Amino acid sequence: MNKVVARFADGHMVKGMTADFFPNKDVFHVSIAGVAGMESIEIRTLDLKALFFVKTFEGDPDYAERKVFDPSRAPAGRRIRVVFKDGEVLVGTTTGYQPGRVGFFLEPADANSNNERCYVVASSASDIGFL
Repeated sequence: MNKVVARFADGHMVKGMTADFFPNKDVFHVSIAGVAGMESIEIRTLDLKALFFVKTFEGDPDYAERKVFDPSRAPAGRRIRVVFKDGEVLVGTTTGYQPGRVGFFLEPADANSNNERCYVVASSASDIGFL
């Protein structure tokens, strides 16, 4: 099971666990965090802005994620910058971005980020570019 935060294109979010997210599937299921015994909800991938695979659900609200790469760590994949339609910016690496695909995985440049990786839904971005 993976801890995830599903951020929807309309701004709302769902925190929970998933075991059936695959980029080539249209839907997946999330068991809501903190709700014991509740069945999982179905989420359509295309309704998302991004799906964040996180270390903790709480994160650190005071932490400012760095948008630069650590020069002592060689990045795996190509460096990429994503600007979402809501103004949020992600910087990281990817091995799977290709224009025309529904989405791609990104690993954040900041190793101390609460995000381990995220799946970016390309239609939610206003700009995607390699660095």
